[in-house]
Amino acid sequence: MPQEPFRIPDLTSRPFRLTTTRTMGAAPGVLYLAWTEHIDQWFAAPGSVRMTAEQAEPFFFETEYAPEPDGPVTRHPHYGRFLRLERDRLVELTWVTGAGGTEGAETVVTVELAPEGDGSVLTLTHAGFVDEESCDRTADAWPLVLDQLDLRTAPAG
Repeated sequence: MPQEPFRIPDLTSRPFRLTTTRTMGAAPGVLYLAWTEHIDQWFAAPGSVRMTAEQAEPFFFETEYAPEPDGPVTRHPHYGRFLRLERDRLVELTWVTGAGGTEGAETVVTVELAPEGDGSVLTLTHAGFVDEESCDRTADAWPLVLDQLDLRTAPAG
């Protein structure tokens, strides 16, 4: 039986997108691995990751967040599949979360990596939001997520 062609999400009916650029302490290769093999070391809850970094392969992980110190922890499932991978240069994946995130819409996250001195310039584009509110909420969250990535991957010293 012939395999179905690989499909890229159609985002034409969901035009809301954001882009953020940040200089990171780690080299592109370290950041590429952080997104494709070590997401549980900086973002996902340990033990929750199911991921093989290959085009069209699905992934799943959860994040955990406690809005107040010593308060209850809330789990946030993340689903998707890899669209494009260019070692040490680009990670593109679909990204689906629930309420407070992508609202169940299949969005696309593109992470572009470029060398900058001993570190990198990371440009993250997140496209395909259902409305401006979910896009704005996510635009506020990504800098905090990238802070965590930089903290966990930057070389010591």
